Amino acid sequence: MENLNKKTVAILATNGFEESELKEPMQALKEAGADVHIISDVSGKIRGWEDGNWSNSYDVDKTLETASQSDYNALMLPGGVMNPDTLRQNKDAVNFVKSFFEHKKPVAAICHAPWLLAEADVLQGRKITSYASIKKDLINAGAEWEDSEVVVDHGLVTSRNPNDLPAFNAKLVEEVYEGKHQMQTA
Repeated sequence: MENLNKKTVAILATNGFEESELKEPMQALKEAGADVHIISDVSGKIRGWEDGNWSNSYDVDKTLETASQSDYNALMLPGGVMNPDTLRQNKDAVNFVKSFFEHKKPVAAICHAPWLLAEADVLQGRKITSYASIKKDLINAGAEWEDSEVVVDHGLVTSRNPNDLPAFNAKLVEEVYEGKHQMQTA
């Protein structure tokens, strides 16, 4: 397994994230040695969503107002429906996402989280996957969509749903370990 000591990863989320899509990647990153911070549009705690119900709460480490991509080596975006739909309407969240692409840093997004990538206008010509219901949105944003458990395109890691988490987590850790990708562009 890759050693991510001295690497710090931001997870951008708000209330209504798919719990497994935050919890499991965060655990994989920590097990590989990374420091992981939850960044949100709200302070205090955010609540996950699991099996159609509200689930556990997680501490927010920094708000979007105090976080900067310069403090992080990579960005991870969990899905769920409410979480990315709320964040894609937040200018600070969209700019935060875009800044990782501008600085050629790895970004990983699962399920509905690629909605944020579409809003940040970073999908033109990129190979990705997502939850099937947002396929057309991503194609309309310029992406080359495919139905695969994990797709990696120059530091951009995407997966479809919680069933893909083992493959997603492995590629997330690998891309964070590799670091900046010159072909990662905004």
